[in-house]
Amino acid sequence: MRHSFRLAVLIVLFLTLSRASAAWGQASIPAPAAPAATPTAPATPPAAPAALPAASGAGNNPSVMLLKQGHKDSVRAEAARSLGKDGDPTTIPALAAALSDPSPKVRREVVLALAQFHRQDVLPPLEQASKDLDDDVRVSAVQCLVGYYSGVLPGSGFTGLMRRTWQRAAGHFQADDSRIDPGITVDPTVITALIAAMKDTRSNAASRESAKGLGILTAKQAVPDLVAAAHASDPDLAREALNSLAKIKDLDSGPKLVDLLDSPNKDIKRDACVTVGILRAREALPKLQALFENDADQKDKVAAMQGLAFLGDKVSVPVFTKALWSDDKDIRQGAGEGLARAADPQSLGELQRALSVEKDASPKLAMEFALAAMGKEDALNDLVSSLGSKVRGDVGRAYLTELARNPAFLPKLYPYLQSPDAGIRKRLCTVLMYSGDQGSLQQLDRLEHDPDSDVAAAALRAKRAIRVRLDAAQPAAKP
Repeated sequence: MRHSFRLAVLIVLFLTLSRASAAWGQASIPAPAAPAATPTAPATPPAAPAALPAASGAGNNPSVMLLKQGHKDSVRAEAARSLGKDGDPTTIPALAAALSDPSPKVRREVVLALAQFHRQDVLPPLEQASKDLDDDVRVSAVQCLVGYYSGVLPGSGFTGLMRRTWQRAAGHFQADDSRIDPGITVDPTVITALIAAMKDTRSNAASRESAKGLGILTAKQAVPDLVAAAHASDPDLAREALNSLAKIKDLDSGPKLVDLLDSPNKDIKRDACVTVGILRAREALPKLQALFENDADQKDKVAAMQGLAFLGDKVSVPVFTKALWSDDKDIRQGAGEGLARAADPQSLGELQRALSVEKDASPKLAMEFALAAMGKEDALNDLVSSLGSKVRGDVGRAYLTELARNPAFLPKLYPYLQSPDAGIRKRLCTVLMYSGDQGSLQQLDRLEHDPDSDVAAAALRAKRAIRVRLDAAQPAAKP
């Protein structure tokens, strides 16, 4: 196919240059001299010969011509792909027009090509493509709209990113980091397009992808529609909506999801247990506690414990303390997390005893989270050290992000920014991105020039997010 495409390009180039040569030749032929008796007009400069068509101009771009005139779908699709790689912004109108191509294969390649231009003017055609009649085209358009802000596009790992939400098979809800940085402003028309695609019943795949995307973009304006989607008949759409609501963290949506704790679908029921906990829906506490104590299904018990742990209510401290000695490591981990959020000093002794005999890394880290929340410096050292781990680093970062929301705790992290471990420095920058304050900016100044480029980039991201957060917190100026 590529051979035939190259041949077609050569033919178009030959014809284009031939026409240009002919035009040049005609412009070079002098006009016949006027008769002597005829009065002459005032002298004017001779007209310049016609310019050769610019090879890079959209009008005579061989790939644009093939996109419009190629007889085979494969040729037009390859032309779209070539235009995306070339990155010439003057070809964007031609690509947008090609979204009406009769071939879904071509339209999908056009969507992917448009996504290569990180420019505001590609958003309207991508929004148009999110309504395409073809499922694959709609899914690609949704992915590209989200990727415009997340920086991860189809073909560069986006599919894998979108599929890695939480480890359902392991039975423990994992923090999903596939979301944009704080402070990035999303065009409202993009959110509107994603909501429409999520509600479009023609394609479950596009609906699910849109629900995921709304979470990645932390689209608070989509919360009512995501709550409705969480009650959809399609279980996968419902789970994606629950996951996105957990990311957006609009606490008002929590009570509207409590009824899903009675869902006949086991997966939805378990995901709802965690989501209502994240959203601090205290109305769910009695039901979660009953599920943990009475449900015969061990996976239901684990999910209920995780929901209770996110709530972190002091009422549940006896349940957490007893669960430190469970045979199930996921329940022990949840118990440690719950005690961290409850921060009840009376549980300190039992926590220390459980930690001294704990063998599994995940429950141990959760117990150190709890001890650090109660002011134990040794536990904080262990928690920060976990940031250098490829396996547990992101969990440790999530714990520290929670702790750092306490202004009294935040300064305890600053000395660790000098760690010789680049992984620790980088993840601490992410902690500060979400939880840092004015005082964090000066601490990040040094890391902005870190010898490790990833650390320096993370410091810049953190500073930008903190400044946006601080600006948003400023009272509006009086007129």
